[in-house]
Amino acid sequence: MTGGELTLGAVLARLEEREGEIAAQAEAAKEQIAQLTAQFNELDRAAEEVRIMRKTLLKLPDPQLSAAPAPAPRLPDHPAYQQIMAVFTAADHPLRARQVCEAMDLTVAPNNIDNIRLKLKRLTDRWILAETEQGLFTQPRP
Repeated sequence: MTGGELTLGAVLARLEEREGEIAAQAEAAKEQIAQLTAQFNELDRAAEEVRIMRKTLLKLPDPQLSAAPAPAPRLPDHPAYQQIMAVFTAADHPLRARQVCEAMDLTVAPNNIDNIRLKLKRLTDRWILAETEQGLFTQPRP
């Protein structure tokens, strides 16, 4: 062999050296990817927080519109609503439709209970009553 020729041992040593260089570069690239992924995740989280904040702010009432006092909720004209409100004024706890029927001296029948429940729901929709849990109604507290 002449001085210009490489031996098998020299080629293998050079390949091992090159493999080490590539492995080091790959490890550095992995670290960069991990850093960039963490940075991306942080930016994505921050962008989501901004989207949520914008959505929340858009749902807030306009302060100029809410400066005027809201009109008091209006009770429907039917006399049954007057009786229902009298029952709630006298009650010191939330009531169910059946209890309202009993307090109004109505026959406790499914039809009467359903009619009262519909009226209670209507009063709840108008913010005159509050439904504290399913089927349980009370006057809202200031």
